[in-house]
Amino acid sequence: MTENPAPSVSRWTVYLRLGRVSNLPTIWTNCLAGIFLAGVVPSMDTAALLVLALSCFYTGGMLLNDAFDAEHDRKFRPERPIPAGQIAVGEVFAVGFVLLGLGEAVLGAIGPLRGEAPAGIALLSGLVLGALIVYYDAHHKNNPLSPLVMALCRAMVYVTVAASVLSVLDGLGSLAKLGGGIAALVCYLIGLTYVAKQENLQQIRNLWPLVFLAAPFAYRAPAFSESLPAAVLYVGFLAWVGYGLRFVTIPARRSIPRAVTVLIAGISLLDGLLMAGAGAPPAWLAATVAAWALTLFFQRFVAGT
Repeated sequence: MTENPAPSVSRWTVYLRLGRVSNLPTIWTNCLAGIFLAGVVPSMDTAALLVLALSCFYTGGMLLNDAFDAEHDRKFRPERPIPAGQIAVGEVFAVGFVLLGLGEAVLGAIGPLRGEAPAGIALLSGLVLGALIVYYDAHHKNNPLSPLVMALCRAMVYVTVAASVLSVLDGLGSLAKLGGGIAALVCYLIGLTYVAKQENLQQIRNLWPLVFLAAPFAYRAPAFSESLPAAVLYVGFLAWVGYGLRFVTIPARRSIPRAVTVLIAGISLLDGLLMAGAGAPPAWLAATVAAWALTLFFQRFVAGT
């Protein structure tokens, strides 16, 4: 099948759209949450390198998602950049895999830049993350386990970041402290991804998977007794998820793309809530709220789905 004539769209605009770069602030807060859940106070240079590495993984994964979906999109989403003829699928595949490799390379450079050996666990975690990303992108269509696989991709961001900042002596014992936060994030992403899978359907098949979105609130119920910032984040995150679900559960307001973008932005608020439980200072919690706002702002210019 021949491609449609390519509209006059700049190459950068195409890549920004394919990479869903409006959602990148949620990856940045994932990095912060992974650091604090590991019990480490981040240095700015290490945090910046981790943000760069995981941003490469995310953007590469988004590019590969469209590349693997090219044939499907020609039938059901012809407005997407590849079927619209704005860019060649081979180029998207190449850039996507290069970005995954670049993310792994940055992970490997963090230790030497600190005068240490490369963190073997972090490199292994990065490889697992990359493999999960590729598996999800290649097999998420009609795969009932795809919400879980997507959730595991985000969970591996926490694990990869924690493995990058912990010393060998900390070992798996410190990584185990991530367990509660990982479980909360996984449940939230399962619910979010289930909603996203309904985007091309005329109606929601089942509402019960939305129960997964409640898991973070059950896990972080102690927030009200911890501090005022923690309680405020809890209430704000709860209100935001409730707002997003209006676009799913109320037929007159139903808009699955809107619900998905709202819930994606909420990832940063979830990160902040988990960081509050890990004792993060208020300034770092404020950074997660700023990332939530920044995601919403970016989504006005680059679609989040």
